[in-house]
Amino acid sequence: MGFSNQKIIDDLIFYGPAISRHNQYYRFITHGLIHADVMHLAFNMIAFYSFGKYLETFFFADPNIFGAQAKIYFTVLYVGGLIIASIPDYLKHKDDYHFRSLGASGAVSAIIFASIVLYPTLPISIMFIPYGIPGWIFGLLYIFISAYLDRQGGGRINHGAHLWGAFFGIAFTIVFVSLKGNIDLWQNFIYQIKR
Repeated sequence: MGFSNQKIIDDLIFYGPAISRHNQYYRFITHGLIHADVMHLAFNMIAFYSFGKYLETFFFADPNIFGAQAKIYFTVLYVGGLIIASIPDYLKHKDDYHFRSLGASGAVSAIIFASIVLYPTLPISIMFIPYGIPGWIFGLLYIFISAYLDRQGGGRINHGAHLWGAFFGIAFTIVFVSLKGNIDLWQNFIYQIKR
């Protein structure tokens, strides 16, 4: 229904004036529940599943890292990515009656980049490249391209959400995996790249 029902879209979409003027803070989360079309939803959920399974392996397999709280940390990473990726949009567009955003791209970017921090050589395939490139190279390209396209503005894709979701995924992983798991992520990152 969220693809075609304009009332549902209007009630849930990220819309700065509705937040700043009417305190509809729930929109920081609800915009991630609706997508522009089936392809938008499918792309986000395929990426979420593809990278999420690696994080699940890491978060849930070793009881010394997150233990019984693994589900909570995984959820905080996803929902936190969704919210944090929207804060720059809110600050920039809180009085902009023309800017609207929907989709879970910020949350999915957080998942992708948490996976890249933990598995930097994980091969990532892109539609037009016939073979996988190492995740850390993909990540650098993704950040630079997203930053450039966000600065350019226009279009129907919220590149800022991709960018800030990625930064949140990196920061979350560095802080919480380092603290909870006593893992030297930098050493792990370098070791995997050198192998």
